[in-house]
Amino acid sequence: MPTISTPSKIAATKGYGAEVVFSGSTSDEREAVVEDVIRQTGATLVPPYDHPNIILGQGTMALELEQQVQELVDSDSLLSVHREDNRTSNGHPTVNGNVENRSSSSHIPRAGHLDAVIAPLGGGGMLAGIATALEGTGTRVFGAEPSFEGADDGRRGLKANQRIPSVKTLTIADGLRTPVGKINWTVISDKAKVKGVFAVTEEQILSAMKLVVERMKIFVEPSAVVGLAVCLYDEEFRKMVEEEGGEEGWDVGVILSGGNTTLEAVSKMFATESKSGERAEAKLGMAGERIAENVAG
Repeated sequence: MPTISTPSKIAATKGYGAEVVFSGSTSDEREAVVEDVIRQTGATLVPPYDHPNIILGQGTMALELEQQVQELVDSDSLLSVHREDNRTSNGHPTVNGNVENRSSSSHIPRAGHLDAVIAPLGGGGMLAGIATALEGTGTRVFGAEPSFEGADDGRRGLKANQRIPSVKTLTIADGLRTPVGKINWTVISDKAKVKGVFAVTEEQILSAMKLVVERMKIFVEPSAVVGLAVCLYDEEFRKMVEEEGGEEGWDVGVILSGGNTTLEAVSKMFATESKSGERAEAKLGMAGERIAENVAG
């Protein structure tokens, strides 16, 4: 783990019985330490995000989300913005009574079918997996990032039409302090799979986090709520939904992934909310230096 990982993540990892080996904050430094550990112990590397098996595993959350949404709308049609007459036939999606072909890339709004899914983007394993799982379903997939100190490498990379290999940021969304992986970039940069990536400010992240805690009673870390923050505050995203969704609008699935924080850390975040540039945790290295680059958190 990088030396500037949050204390809560370090403590939790140790609490699960793992031996924590510290490294520098850049990807090169981390990979060098990994090679040392493998050479000394014979350990097997499980990549955190940039591997086909990890991508496919992460993608199962999209399949679960699809199932959960259908079950919820079947029990209460008012949970969908779309008409109730477009339902299911023996568990299969239907459009005006006809069974829908899942492989069709066209999008036909109906109850129980998500118009869009938005998920956090850091290394990209989760977003790439979701996009792969939902390809051909008609559900649009979007990524969400923090914008602080260039943490929005995915969005910037799409604009430049090339992957950005390094990130140096101290965003409070510490789980997203890492560049998009090489394999994941091939999926995320494919507009047929990921329609776009949006970014939000630190203040917007905190506001969304506060809403989730107070209204939903769910304890999450800042990284988890970037997708919700986009839905609430990004005018470009909201305008797109308004234009494409028309009067009905969209049914949007928002991925809330990550709860690696503590009450003390959250309290400090909100206490220092108005202090620009200051962060409650993970801003100092073990020797007291303020350095962060390619930090996974």
